[in-house]
Parts: sequence; C-alpha cells; structure tokens
Amino acid sequence: MADELAQILIKQYDSLVTQRQTWESHWQEVADYVVPRKADVTKNRSPGDKRSELVFDGTAILAAELLAASLHGMLTNGSTSWFGLRFSDDELNGDDEAKEWLQSVEDVMYQAFNRSNFQEQIAELYLDLVTFGTAVMFVDKDDEQQIRFSTRHIKECFLSEDDKGRVDTVFRKFKMPARAALKKFGDEKFNSKILQKANENPYEQLTLIHAVYPRDERDITKATAENKPFASIYIEPEEKAVLSESGFDEFCYMAPRFSKSSFELGYGRSPSMTALADIKMLNRMSEVTIRAAQKQVDPPLLVPDDGFMLPVRTVPGGLNFYRSGTRDRIEPLKIGANNPLGLNMEEQRRKAIRAAFYVDQLILGEGPQMTATEVVQRTEEKMRLLGPLTGRLSQELLQPLISRVYNILSRQQAFAAAPDFMLNQNLEIIYVSPLAKAQRQGDIASMTRLLELMTPLSQLDPGIMDYVDSDGISKHLIKILGVPATAVRGEQEVAILRAQRQEQQAAMAEQQELMQQAEAAGNAAPMVRALEAGQAAE
Repeated sequence: MADELAQILIKQYDSLVTQRQTWESHWQEVADYVVPRKADVTKNRSPGDKRSELVFDGTAILAAELLAASLHGMLTNGSTSWFGLRFSDDELNGDDEAKEWLQSVEDVMYQAFNRSNFQEQIAELYLDLVTFGTAVMFVDKDDEQQIRFSTRHIKECFLSEDDKGRVDTVFRKFKMPARAALKKFGDEKFNSKILQKANENPYEQLTLIHAVYPRDERDITKATAENKPFASIYIEPEEKAVLSESGFDEFCYMAPRFSKSSFELGYGRSPSMTALADIKMLNRMSEVTIRAAQKQVDPPLLVPDDGFMLPVRTVPGGLNFYRSGTRDRIEPLKIGANNPLGLNMEEQRRKAIRAAFYVDQLILGEGPQMTATEVVQRTEEKMRLLGPLTGRLSQELLQPLISRVYNILSRQQAFAAAPDFMLNQNLEIIYVSPLAKAQRQGDIASMTRLLELMTPLSQLDPGIMDYVDSDGISKHLIKILGVPATAVRGEQEVAILRAQRQEQQAAMAEQQELMQQAEAAGNAAPMVRALEAGQAAE
C-alpha cells in the first residue's frame, strides 16, 4: 500500500514539474541579473562558484535588496509590534480582563518569534518575493525554540492552488545527507542498496520528496497523524518508497505571490520580471560604456608597418626605437566615443528600474523647505501607493503565518488559561506595523481637522459639540494607533472611575452648598442681634 501511495504521489509530482517548466528559464534569467547568489534554478553550479559574470551594473541588485528590506521593516519589523489580536465580539474588546489576556497572548507570540530564526528567514522570503515573484516558507514546531522557520529556494518547490486561488499543495524535492536521512526515518525504511551507500559514505546526498496536500478522505473522529487535515508524506523517488506518513493540523507552508495574473496558476510575478528588459539593456549598455572608456584611457595604437623595432612597449617609461630620419610615430587611435550620451541613456534605464522596485515610494525625497505637515502628508501618500502591494501579502503571508504560530503555541500550552467567559470566542488579527499605521494616518488627520473646525463654531453655539462623541474618538484613536491593552483602561474600569468622579463632584457640591449656607447664616447673625436689641429697647 505504501508503494502504491508513492507511485500516485510521484505521478502528481511529475505533473507539477511539467506545469512549472515554463517558469524556470524566466526565474534563471531574473536570478542571473538580480540575485546572482541564487542563480541555480536551471544551471547546476558548485557551492562557492562565481555567479555574477553577467552583471555589469548593480542597480537592480541594490533596488531589489532595498525593496525586500523595506518590506521587512514595514511589515514584520522585529523591533516594533506588527500584529495584534482582538475578539470578534466587540463587547469583549471593551473588557479590561479580556484585553489583558489578549495582550499576554501577543507577548508570548512575540517572544516565540524573537527566540526563533524568524527574522533571518523572513528576510530571505521577501528577497525571493521581489525577484522570483513567489516565495515559500515552511513553519513547524521545534523542541528547543518552540517554532522553526525555513525559507525554501523556489527551485525546490512545486505548487498547486485550491478553488479559491490559495496555494494548498506543495511538493518539495530536496537533498539530505544519508546519515541524517537514516537518523530521521530509520534504517528499516531504506533498501539494502541505499544502506550500503550510506555506510560507505554517510555524507552522500540522498534525493527525497516531501508532499504536503489536503486530505480529502480522512476519519475526523480520530486525532492521529494519519487523519490530520493536511497530509505530510516523505518519499524516496528512486525506489518509490514511502519513508514517513503523518500530517499537519493546518497548512504548514506560506506561499505568497507578489502579484499574480488571473489565468496563471500557482506562481506569481515580481518587479524583477517587470524590469527585466531594462535590467538586461542597462547591463549591455554598461558593458559597452566600460569598453569605450577603456579604449579612451588605454587606446589602441597606430604603429607604422616599417621603421619600428617590435615589440611595442606601452609600459610607463618604455622605450620604442624607430628609424632615424623618418616621420613615422606611434599614435593613439581616436575612436570618437560619446560618453555623455551613453551615460544619459544608462541613467534613464536606472530610473526605470528604480521605479519598478518602488524606490521613489520607499525613499522620501528632499524638498525645498518642507514643513513637518508636508512631510507627514507626503509619507501618507507614498504609503497609500504601497497599499495594493501589501494587500496580497496580508492574505497569503501574514494571516496564515500568525494563525499557524498561534495554533502551534496553543497546542504547546504556551498561553495562560483564558477566563471562562472568553471560552469558544473567535479571534481576529489586526495589523499594527509601521506601514499599516502610516496608511491609517488619514483617519487621524480627519479627526484632527474636525476638532479644529468645530472648536471656533462652539463659541458661537455650544450645542454644536453635541455632535462630537469623545468616547468614540478615543476608542478609534486607540485602535488606529495600536496602543497596547496594558496602556489603556477597559470600559468597565472607565465606568468605575467616572462613577467615583461623579460622587466626588456631588460631595464637593454638597460641601460647597453647606459652606454657602453657613456663610449666609454668619452674615445674617449681626442683623438678627440688632433687631433683637431694638425690640428689647422698645
């Protein structure tokens, strides 16, 4: 049965290989010019081999690294909060105890992210995303660091989508040292031929296939690994043998696409692909310009065919002898190169490449005497332009990533026990990254503008401020700014404080009234005594 399953999966793998073939040459060309260290999609290169032989201009390489680093800093910056949790039930979002429990959950998740190798692996994912258009990250539990992340090279991964256009199937072909494979799967899983190779050379690389796909047929009443929603099968393709069969409770791969055509399945497109024609043109132009400059700095020589003793010596201080009495001389060949024209054309291509990689949106240009308000407004406009870029990442990367990490930590019982009234409540993810906050600055500006206009009108008619809901504004600002729950009070605590404040105000008013009555009585006492004295005199 195991061999039959292996044969079925290998046929599915072969089908995915065929579907991906048209992308591979494109990826290889992009890698050659934009990310040379990963330029081994269709080429077989030795580790440590030089891979930048086609690059004569590094504009595209730097622009891709800038965009990848900017996405990392704006979406998943390890030094700031970039996500939060809230309840689907709005009433619980106003409860102080519920909010503080959510805050404790967020703290545990951030600790797990920071303890793991997340930052280094997510940086590689963003670089794959802006170059190949498709990136693949594997997320699994870890005995030492709770969670382990692994960004895989696109050449290893073969993808398929579900009916909603989301990647739900990944076949990964990779190599593993024989000794590591025997330790992971056991000696009994391999035949005698492979065992002999492993004994003779334990460091020999074995080719394996890891298939992860949805299980259509499973027994949901059994919580075994073989009945989990997603199957996880390791196969030895040479002998068509199943090495391991288990599963995952949720899809363990994050496979975001930078952008994607509706008629293309599985894989996406990138800014590198958009700018590939300009990148290739710029490299060719730079090569020609370098050769022209080289000819001008060290030009070819015109040497008469008679009267000189060869070889011609062009080193500093070199002596060349010619026949006395002749007018022949060694002269440089004037090639008539127009360097300014070539440099201007190169700069045009560089601007087009930088525009394709959103460099203008990522770097705020210096304007003449810009005020702080103008800087904020220009930053807001640039962040809005990046909105479509990050929308797909939220659905295909951030949401499944956070959900996967939350579920792993929950199964590890890493969170504090939730209060009884919060059980079976649904949670939602909110994004509080620098980019998300910048894109929401418009709401803050609108509320600020509202108060600026309403304040002078309230002097004419105080009732105009009845339209302003101060509680609603405060709640919205807290939500937009992503203020931690420990820094704000819940609705119940606010209600208690307001009740205490009203009691204090009522007590002060009563005390002030008594003081006024006493003062009035004190002022009336002399008059009473005078009247009494007058009556007594009569």
